[in-house]
Amino acid sequence: MKKLYISGIIAAAGMFTGCSTQYDPVSDYSDVTEGITEDKEEIVFPNRASVESYMTTMYQGKLRDRQEHWHLDKLLIAECHSDNAYAGTTGAEVQPYEDNSIEGSNSVVARDWNRFMEDAAYATKLIVNIDKVADGSLSDSEVNTYRAQAMIYRAMIWFDMVRMWGDIPVIKTVAGNITADNIEDSYHAYFPAQNTELEAYQAIEEDLLEAVKYAPDAKGDKTIFSKGLAKALLCKVYAEKPLRDYSKVIKYADELAADGYDLIDDYTHLYGVDGAVKDGFTAMPLELNTKESIFEVQYPSGSGNWESWMYGRTLENWDYSFTWAKWVTPSRDLINAFDAEGDKIRKNESIVFYECGWSNYYPSDNYAFMYKCRSAYISNIKYRYADILLLKAEAYIMGESQNLSAAADIIDRIRERAGLNKLPQSARANKESMLNAYLKERRLELAFEGERWFDLVRLDKVEEVMNAVFAKDSGRHAQKTPFTQNSYRLPIPQSVLDSNDNLVQNPGY
Repeated sequence: MKKLYISGIIAAAGMFTGCSTQYDPVSDYSDVTEGITEDKEEIVFPNRASVESYMTTMYQGKLRDRQEHWHLDKLLIAECHSDNAYAGTTGAEVQPYEDNSIEGSNSVVARDWNRFMEDAAYATKLIVNIDKVADGSLSDSEVNTYRAQAMIYRAMIWFDMVRMWGDIPVIKTVAGNITADNIEDSYHAYFPAQNTELEAYQAIEEDLLEAVKYAPDAKGDKTIFSKGLAKALLCKVYAEKPLRDYSKVIKYADELAADGYDLIDDYTHLYGVDGAVKDGFTAMPLELNTKESIFEVQYPSGSGNWESWMYGRTLENWDYSFTWAKWVTPSRDLINAFDAEGDKIRKNESIVFYECGWSNYYPSDNYAFMYKCRSAYISNIKYRYADILLLKAEAYIMGESQNLSAAADIIDRIRERAGLNKLPQSARANKESMLNAYLKERRLELAFEGERWFDLVRLDKVEEVMNAVFAKDSGRHAQKTPFTQNSYRLPIPQSVLDSNDNLVQNPGY
């Protein structure tokens, strides 16, 4: 008997991945079904406290305490699967991202799919049930605000998923308990098929357009799912091929600017920490909630960003977990790109060299490490304004109302903060030269922030860039398979396919 694989459906207060169908379904309301109404509807939120507890779990339990899928693995995909980084270790779960040999059996792929589906289902449960709080203690305004935050969270999850896998299940309902009367109809709820990539983007757009009306303003707290985050996501969504509308990219970038989002003056304050290394270290980031930050997850004293020791030394505890090879090792190709541009500020904030006990990619006495997550107290900034501002430049380059001069002005502003000269005239000459300058600028500005691979995919540059980098980067492991259009999507996890016959593997796997 096949087991139920719950992909994105919650059947109780939490999420479970499988249960046997070999039991007698409940068909009548009784003490066995305690916790549901006489109309057989589950009472999900009995009171305000239960809603607030659910929200706390969404922000802390799902984001702050479980970074693997939404941040750590995103860096593995976006940086190591591109020309920015090597995998870092020889582990079978990470090496395929560097040499392009990812398969459906990859444990990282499975972890990410399952956790994203679980998190989307968590958000959906609140969206569907927030207006049914049993004691009626929430006002209409509060209901709308809570729902908007969950919609932004779900949209953020789906956005990551659709960029990784393309066709994904888009589930906006919560499956009820299986009864003798509905067991046949429930099959597709528990074993969903994929929606198309376009349908997924349309669902994301729908959530964000509704959420932006009711989401809270950030008001200096960049850890909440705010109107600003909804606008930033819309800006990014409208730059993607299925819904591409560069006029709306400009619109939402401008709205963010009108809302007060902007570049901070000093790039080194984005990821810097106070105190001298080892001696006198105060274990605090230089700045939190800057005007450039759109959404970040913060790690106050007592919690700690454990990712810091996945990439290199954690500065407040110099030797902690520094006996094994780290993930996301900066590539020689990226280092050369920084050096060719004379880009010392952003290079020094992105890459650091330490002595270590291994020599997988560099000599052990001068080994390169990713440096944008350097302390257990540093924030994970998932979205910041520089990304959005550069997308506006892309819109001026690639959109119907082409304005290369305006695009160059934006890129110059990014460059000047990094201490670089304005773009040369050769870069401003035509659309193609501006696009190349733009892609280079995004690469240097956003290195190790989880954007590079998705930039190459969005602008159809994967084959051109990635099939060439293996020959010019002497430190990279040998390429296993060429990059093609099929490489733009990750494989659906084999374990998920085995559990759900309604899912179809992506081409090429």
